[in-house]
Amino acid sequence: MKNKIVVALGGNALGKTLHEQFMAVKVTAKAIADLIEDGNDVVITHGNGPQVGTIDSAMAALCREDSSVERTPLSVCVAMSQAYIGYDIQNALREELLSRGIKKPVATIVTQVLVDGNDPALKDPTKPIGKFMTAEQAQAEHERLGFEMREDAGRGWRRVVPSPKPVSIVELDAIRASVSDGSVVICCGGGGIPVRKVGHFHKGVGAVIDKDNVSAMLADNLDADILLILTAVDKVKVNFNTPDERDIDCMTVAQADRYIAEGHFAKGSMLPKVEAAVGFVKKGKNRKAIIAELNSAGKALHGDSGTQIVN
Repeated sequence: MKNKIVVALGGNALGKTLHEQFMAVKVTAKAIADLIEDGNDVVITHGNGPQVGTIDSAMAALCREDSSVERTPLSVCVAMSQAYIGYDIQNALREELLSRGIKKPVATIVTQVLVDGNDPALKDPTKPIGKFMTAEQAQAEHERLGFEMREDAGRGWRRVVPSPKPVSIVELDAIRASVSDGSVVICCGGGGIPVRKVGHFHKGVGAVIDKDNVSAMLADNLDADILLILTAVDKVKVNFNTPDERDIDCMTVAQADRYIAEGHFAKGSMLPKVEAAVGFVKKGKNRKAIIAELNSAGKALHGDSGTQIVN
């Protein structure tokens, strides 16, 4: 059965360095090509946490070393990350498709996402970006570059930036047209470039939007059948990291809402994925969301892996 699928790629699909990313997307391309070979229409979104943090840190350091260099806005860093991640994904995917005898256009659309300039989140940095650090490294980064640093879900310290809610996807019509023409589209990378409207102009905002939230919005706007969130774990778990830990094969939105209220999902990792999945499924009758491990994408689509979220 042919489905329209929005595939949201997590950090494990991209690696953490240029070389790691180049190698990682080759594996990612195989998983996505499997879905396309089965006859599905696929739209791809992706994270950019490590990448945008690296770009922004490099630009900030350059400014400190040379006062004549203008500071690069965070929104521009997001745009840079979209372009170079999309470049790697589209090349790897096109190569994989052609090796299977599938001739299909693959293109990246650099995507802006409108936010509310009065969103309170803009004054409360919570979104982690960049690499994990020790407490000592984080303190040094704060002193050197002035970044706000926080501990991230027990995994180390990272820089945090504002994360406003998305209002709308600026290039949605272009994405729709490309999908209708049969292209595999890579878009909304890193949650999109945050912008606010000033007349007819879209002005960048210093923030990073949650990519799972935007992926759910995109899937809703495209009236997709499935939102497939690919991450580093094979299934969603409740009572995580306790003797009562168990995998969830399938849950209704009502069950998911209850698990969220009970605090089963970590804010910095699984919670936004489950919330995005629930939000997408609630807005349509026959929709389904799946959270699964990258290499199990094909099996997850057939219900043999991952966690399904249904009405």
